[in-house]
Amino acid sequence: MRFATYTAEGETFYGAVTDRGMIALNEACPQWATLYDVIADHGLTELEKLATGKPVTHTDFTYEMVLPNAPRILCVGVNFPDRNAEYKDGSTQPKYMSLFPRFASGFTGHGQNLQRPPENHTLDYEGEVAIVIGKGGRRIGQDDAYDHIAALTLCNEGTIRDWVRHAKFNVTQGKNWDRSGAIGPWLVPFTDAKQLDDARIITRVNGEVRQDDVLSRMMFPIRREIEYISTFMTLQPGDIIITGTPTGAGARFDPPRYLKPGDVVEIEVEGIGTLRNGVEDEVLA
Repeated sequence: MRFATYTAEGETFYGAVTDRGMIALNEACPQWATLYDVIADHGLTELEKLATGKPVTHTDFTYEMVLPNAPRILCVGVNFPDRNAEYKDGSTQPKYMSLFPRFASGFTGHGQNLQRPPENHTLDYEGEVAIVIGKGGRRIGQDDAYDHIAALTLCNEGTIRDWVRHAKFNVTQGKNWDRSGAIGPWLVPFTDAKQLDDARIITRVNGEVRQDDVLSRMMFPIRREIEYISTFMTLQPGDIIITGTPTGAGARFDPPRYLKPGDVVEIEVEGIGTLRNGVEDEVLA
């Protein structure tokens, strides 16, 4: 079963996704105000039971960022060997992973447009798998890491490339422009290691394959990501870890191939789904 956050008739709902439309579950679950609260209270299994057999409530709706009130989002950078080679600095695989924070305001939902800001037009795409923590913990071992995942989703970790170069030691400002990326379309409960170990991620721009790789080639596998991150911070239910993008982002072409209004980006992983977004210029108020 799949679960999403969406708007319909001027209201925000969460519920189950079907081929015919959405099944709103807010009223059936007054104890959980949002899908984030469901995750934080370990409620996905109960939510699935509540959705079973219920009728579709909405056929006209708009997807929102799947956990729009997620307070903590951590991203793993340069996590495929070919991505490391793209930097052309002669470095071998690093000993430790690169990490940076993103905020929920930087993401929109499936089917909505990414925004290219007027200050800079180097908007780039990065297709990634995102994991949602379901069981908190500190100093989690790799053998136990998958026990702490509640669900999977997809991320277009959109970046304003010129702004990641504004300072020597951080990329935060280039990674957090409002609505520059997307997370969704939905959450898929995590039940089997094969959902990650065998996953192939493909990114297309206007139908052209730009990124195509398998998660098993990550320099820092997801088990290691959970182990490393939980060493210095206590992971909490609802935390999102965006796990790394393959080679093929627009900045690495010669000349670069940045996103422009009218482009359509699709990120696909079998068993999770396809995240699709257009691109538009931000309209200043």
